[in-house]
Parts: sequence; structure tokens; C-alpha cells
Amino acid sequence: MEVKENMSVLDLIEEMGKSGVLGAGRVSKATHLFADSIKDEDTSVFLSVAGPLVPGGLRKIIFDLINDGFVDVLITSGANITHDLVESFGGGHYRGISADDEELCQQGMGRIGDVYTKSHDFEVFEEKISEILSKIAEKKKIISIREFLFEIGNMIEDENSILKIAAQKGVPIYAPGIIDSMLGLQLWMFTQDKELHLDAVGDMSELSDIVFDAKKVTAVLLGGGLPKHYALASNLLKGGVDAAIQVTMDRSETGSLSGAPLEEAKSWAKAKAGSNLVTVIGDVTIIFPMMVAGAREIIAR
Repeated sequence: MEVKENMSVLDLIEEMGKSGVLGAGRVSKATHLFADSIKDEDTSVFLSVAGPLVPGGLRKIIFDLINDGFVDVLITSGANITHDLVESFGGGHYRGISADDEELCQQGMGRIGDVYTKSHDFEVFEEKISEILSKIAEKKKIISIREFLFEIGNMIEDENSILKIAAQKGVPIYAPGIIDSMLGLQLWMFTQDKELHLDAVGDMSELSDIVFDAKKVTAVLLGGGLPKHYALASNLLKGGVDAAIQVTMDRSETGSLSGAPLEEAKSWAKAKAGSNLVTVIGDVTIIFPMMVAGAREIIAR
């Protein structure tokens, strides 16, 4: 590899591709597969997002991918949705704070690695989301998770919100583990004296239609967990994905889904025989921005 001054991100990735091995080679392969999948009109891109990627700085990257029509389906955790809403309601995520965790709690702050949150921001979130839940409950008593998130996206004002841009662009968001989040907790509290029920089975009916209508599917898996499995398992209905990119730091030795190599998905028909599979071992907040920058340069050629 050769590194020069004034190189673009794609220039660096192309140099990695000339090596073609180890992590550098995989970053190059993943970037080109991502770009090819976006450019191919016959390919639907399923983006699964696990881990604290909105607090970790990827909110605008995901927003722009949806806004530019590069993502067809988003599957994520209830936590990332919650953090998107926290920012939509005027809150934020903070850095550069050094204190004992017990002291942080006493100061009204929480910690996600080296990302910090304020309890006050969540109090505002609770107030605002309660108002939105009341409006949704006036329209429907039973609603799929996808419809629920669509309604929230339509009701918030923040033009930088992932939920809002997805609603505007008609990109479905699925969050099968939504109850395991502050948004899910607020929904449960709301239903203690009001009626509003989420229909998770309804999501599978909609998602299966998307899978069967898609000519080809590329899954882009950021982290593991439930979003990764939901993206892959939904494609089992059609014999598996045609291609997949996984960016993870989880290990395979324990047999966990998060650390499972993509090739394992072939044994379950979650990835087709002969499918193009690329795994990059690394921090998503480092690798994915590079992939997106490189893919955008390729697409703009």
C-alpha cells in the first residue's frame, strides 16, 4: 500500500484493495460491495443497526443514506430510536466528562462508554413522547411496530431525525426489540391507563412482502444482536440474502449470533449458496464512515 498527501478516502481504500488481504482487503471488498448494491436498481439494501450508533455519531450518516435513497429497509434497536428522539426533542449526547459512575448518577447523568447523557433530556423525551402516544392512541388501538414508528416520524418536527426522514421517504423501520428501550418503557407506562398495543406479527407480514418483492437483497449489518438476526431471518423465506456485509467486533467462539460468521447463515438458508459475504472486524464508528465515504465516491464517478 502507498499513502500520499491529499488522498481521498476512496484513494486510501483502493490502496487497501491492492493489498487485498486481512482487514485492509476486507474494508475494500465491503466498500465496493456496498457501492455495487446501491447502484444496482434490482438490489434492495437492508441496513441493520445495533449498538449505540446514534449516540456514537452515526445519526447523520444514516439520515443521509435514507435521504439519498441508498437504504430500502432499516432494522434497528429501540435504543437507537430513543436516542434519535432525544436529539429530536432538543437533547444531546456529550463527551469530555470525567467522573465516577456513582457521581454521574447523582449529577443526573448516564454513561454509554465515553458518551454521556443528561437525565433532563430524558425527562423532556418522556413528556414529548407521551403527547405523541396520546395522538396515536386516538387513531388506533392496535398498530404494528413499523406503523408506530412511521406515525412518530410524521409527528416530530426535527428535520434531522432518522425517524422523520424515513417516514418522508417511505423507508420502513423495524425494531423487533423495541420494548427493551426507554421508548418501550414509556409505551408500557402509557398503557397502564390507556389502550395502545403493538402488533409485532404484523411487521413480519409486511416485511415478508418486501422480501418476496425484492429481486435481490444485500444486508448491511452494523453490529449484531436482534437487528442482525431479524434482517437475515426475514430473508430465509426466500432462500436467503444474495449478499451481506458485516462490521463487528464480536467473536465466534461462544456460538453467539452477534459473533457468528456470515458463512454460517448459509447452513440456515439465511444466505444463498454462492452469496457474496464480507466480514470486517472493527469498530463500526470507524469502519462504516470510511465505507460510506468510499462508496459515495464510487457512485459519483
